Amino acid sequence: MAQQSPDTTKNKPYSIMVTGVSGFIGTRLVSHLSKLGCSVKGMSRREIPDTTNVKYVKADVFDVAQLENAITGVEVAYYLLHSMEGSKDQWKEFASREKIQAQNFLAASTKAGVKRIIYLGGLVNDSLGLSPHMKSRKEVGEILASGNIPVTELRASLIIGAQGGSYAMLRYLVERLPVMVCPSWVKSLAQPIAVDDVIEYLAGCMMHPDTAGNIYEVGGKDRMTYEELMQVYAKYLNKNLFVIQIPLLTTRLSSYWVDLITPVKASLARPLIDSLVHDTIVTNNSITQIIPLQLKSVRDAIDIATKEIRGNPPDAPLREERTGFKINQRLLLASLTAMALVGTTYYWLDDRPELFEPIWVLAGVLWYMTIIAAIVFVKNKTRLGFLIGGILSWITLTFWLFDNFYVVFETSLIIDKPNEFITIRNFIWAALSFIAVIASHNTFHKIIDYQHKGKPI
Repeated sequence: MAQQSPDTTKNKPYSIMVTGVSGFIGTRLVSHLSKLGCSVKGMSRREIPDTTNVKYVKADVFDVAQLENAITGVEVAYYLLHSMEGSKDQWKEFASREKIQAQNFLAASTKAGVKRIIYLGGLVNDSLGLSPHMKSRKEVGEILASGNIPVTELRASLIIGAQGGSYAMLRYLVERLPVMVCPSWVKSLAQPIAVDDVIEYLAGCMMHPDTAGNIYEVGGKDRMTYEELMQVYAKYLNKNLFVIQIPLLTTRLSSYWVDLITPVKASLARPLIDSLVHDTIVTNNSITQIIPLQLKSVRDAIDIATKEIRGNPPDAPLREERTGFKINQRLLLASLTAMALVGTTYYWLDDRPELFEPIWVLAGVLWYMTIIAAIVFVKNKTRLGFLIGGILSWITLTFWLFDNFYVVFETSLIIDKPNEFITIRNFIWAALSFIAVIASHNTFHKIIDYQHKGKPI
């Protein structure tokens, strides 16, 4: 850790405030400042019991009265708020919400006599068209700096740390997929930085008053493309990863893909992915002259984050439920496998010659390929697997019931009506499909709860 001259604020009880205290960065910053001997106020929208050196205050940044009351007595405030997560409707308005948050915070801080604001934003290239997320991050910094309070703004590249959204995306995509289909942004350059190094910079800015009123870019010691970053993580796991680049794959489609493969919701994945379109590398490293750190490599950052998430996974919300996730997952795998086995009887027990016509053979091949894909993704506990399994089960259930349509209506809807043995087989097959439908539905809606930000089931 860098040797720093302590600011007098450090010795004033609860004159330091950290907002977003329950978030990825806020939690770590409060812990770090507390270990340094600082008495810190942590602001959250929910009640949190006080801990050693930390007093938690409840305040909603959209409620100006609550905010002003919380900031009273504060001299240095860390602004770590954002509005990317939440419902789909909230995400669509995240930029306007972040603008209001920043304006309210500046007004309350000015009234309370706050002497400094330290803000963590994103690394941006002002000469390029910015994504809505990065544009909002930049505008928040401008709003905070528009008053009379000196603002230190740190602009960080991709932050790697346990429970971080970017790390969760990286981890789950690489761990689950031997073949990655990616858009052109995988060739963008980044300068990933370990979350512990970001915390050191944030704390260091408070200890160095000469950082007030300035903007600093922070990144790790390595520069690499996102494809190279994924390859580094794959190598760390001792696995092979093949990346197929599809230029026409949009960031919207990419966010839906991430939503179906990882626990990171599309509402958070999309602004993160939007930010990957342009290079995010440090062009001015003046912060290293003020706060000299021994920056961690990307591999070291991945190693620390992976060991932390495995040793101390985040708490998942508990739900009362009639059937557990694992039971439904195993039931779905068993029913899909049974469907595949029963399906082979079309080719060695069914006596209808139409089944060997090219169109039906092709349909059979596609059906088996889809079943295999569903089983692979279900075994890897992805929502995509349960989605594929559910859709396939509905289609199969419908097909087999139509094949037995003649039983009730004395006419065939697909091809010639089957014999009695095949009719019985179709009803058994329909029952298996129905079980798969129920199991896939139960698991699809539970998967994110069980895998919050990287927690394995």
